[in-house]
Amino acid sequence: MNIIERYLEEVLVANETTNLTRIVSRESAKILHIEDSLSGLSYINEAPGGPYVDLGTGGGFPGVPLAVKTGRDTLLVDSVKKKTAIIQGIVDKLGISNVSTYAGRIEDLGREMPSHFAVATARALSQLPSLMELASPLLFEGGLLICYKSHLSDEERNHALSLEDKLGLKCIHEDTFTLSDGETTRCMFVMQKFKDAEVKLPRKTGLAQKRPLK
Repeated sequence: MNIIERYLEEVLVANETTNLTRIVSRESAKILHIEDSLSGLSYINEAPGGPYVDLGTGGGFPGVPLAVKTGRDTLLVDSVKKKTAIIQGIVDKLGISNVSTYAGRIEDLGREMPSHFAVATARALSQLPSLMELASPLLFEGGLLICYKSHLSDEERNHALSLEDKLGLKCIHEDTFTLSDGETTRCMFVMQKFKDAEVKLPRKTGLAQKRPLK
């Protein structure tokens, strides 16, 4: 069992008492957590050198698998302190020394660590326009935002593309594929920061999702 599989095993054990993931079958979890997480590896390897942040990490996916594979200094962000405490305990137990956690809102991290990260990921967290707004102040120029989407509507895509200049992020990849279970479809939407946002970011906490920019 490799270190990523050991991490998954620890998460599934912890999940018996704390809600870290809805996926309880080990076979399903290997596909929907490990395989799915690592589908972003080729994109993260395109990013410039520097630290990596996983937004809304939940049970630590895709953050931990990508941290293990890339060796990047990695910050896992989640607003639920109980989750981040459990994840930190697991990575410490397994000796995954390049991973740390942040219990708090993404907007607060943006104020504390502006333009700090080379790459950000977000999986099943929010709509693209909100993710762009949350990630833009965290990334330095040239950094990448990698969004894992189960479905991407034309409306969501077009709204995101209309905000490229305002948020300083441009789409460089949009790929759709099916995982090895033959039924789970994944869309990867990758954006690169090419300039500072034209609006002051972060806005007040919660606004990115409650009132997305137009």
